Amino acid sequence: MKIRKVLALKEVAMDLYEGRLFYEHKEPGIGDYFFDSLISDLESLKLYAGIHVKQFSLRRMLSKRFPFAIYYETDVDTARVIAVLDMRRNPSWIREALGKRNSNESTHLE
Repeated sequence: MKIRKVLALKEVAMDLYEGRLFYEHKEPGIGDYFFDSLISDLESLKLYAGIHVKQFSLRRMLSKRFPFAIYYETDVDTARVIAVLDMRRNPSWIREALGKRNSNESTHLE
């Protein structure tokens, strides 16, 4: 599958912001490293979208450096990121959070 665009819901920006704050409170500078790492993971969807297992009816890519998962769906040439969630959360919380998001309201991920 050749992905040309990676789109993300507006809530994904909030997911990244909250993760960044969490790690920045742990140790200064780690928040920026978290953000940069997750952006790199998101950009890798252009190469690897579609190969990940499905969970909760969405594809799930695990972050390389942090305990976070990127939930997305694919179309002909587009990967739509629905959420970037902390995997340490209760699975029922993750399922509920994913159920509240609507993939039709996506914006470009820059």
